[in-house]
Amino acid sequence: MHCLAGRSWSVTPLPGGLTNVNVRVRSTDDLKPELDIVVRCSDNDPDLLGIDREAEWRNTDAAARAGVGAPVVEYRPDLGMLAIGYLHAEALQDRSFADAAVMKRAATAVGALHAGPRFVDDFDMFSRQAGYLATIRERGFRLPDGYEAHGAAWADVRAALAAAPRENRPCNNDLLAANFLDDGERVWLIDYEYSGNNDPCFELGNTATECRFTPEMIEAWTAAYFGSPTAADFARVRLQALCSCYGWSLWGFIQAATSPLDFDFWSWGLERFEKARQTFADPQFTRLLETVAHG
Repeated sequence: MHCLAGRSWSVTPLPGGLTNVNVRVRSTDDLKPELDIVVRCSDNDPDLLGIDREAEWRNTDAAARAGVGAPVVEYRPDLGMLAIGYLHAEALQDRSFADAAVMKRAATAVGALHAGPRFVDDFDMFSRQAGYLATIRERGFRLPDGYEAHGAAWADVRAALAAAPRENRPCNNDLLAANFLDDGERVWLIDYEYSGNNDPCFELGNTATECRFTPEMIEAWTAAYFGSPTAADFARVRLQALCSCYGWSLWGFIQAATSPLDFDFWSWGLERFEKARQTFADPQFTRLLETVAHG
């Protein structure tokens, strides 16, 4: 990479990442300024998972300008590498959100992202789910029994959300706990592979399900973001959590069939599908649709 030319450096592998290898690179010479960056190395098929690397780069830069993302140092599409500044902060864990102060800092960061510069593209889970499902069918990948039985209910979810549309905002769309970095005073947001302008409630619902929030935590999370949420806000976050589970589960099934990584992607996908299945079967599902549609 150009930013490393003529310099001596050390490399430290970073944990996490299910589609990339991430390393921290620090300069070991006496040149100024010192270099401390994270390099994301990608060698997977971006089309298979619907990843646009150029959009990721541009949206990462937009998040930095919003004040919640790491600065972009260099983008090398020819090498499959994106270099960003290293953030001196700790990745959150699911249990971190039990601390009300941490949850508030995280919600503030999400709100700042949503209020920041628009991203270069849009994200729609219904389109993505359809694309993932088509890939699975075309390639003969394994799909759990009963997945497609929820097609009609899935259409009802789409109709309910469309009946009371909300303005799309720049969203990360993949804010699991490890993508929140907390320095004790503020929270940063990283990893913009799936970023795009989207319903902010999808962002909230995605985090709620990825971080295994209890119903009480979902209410607290929604309140931390909105301040004074309405019944429709609460319902919309819950319904978008369902969208996250049902759609992203297919990502896991595709990865289970194609990824060389030593990770149980099948179980990862099944966990999310089971959450979605439970919501579809919940006696309150129809009421949830009605609350959202009239919101």
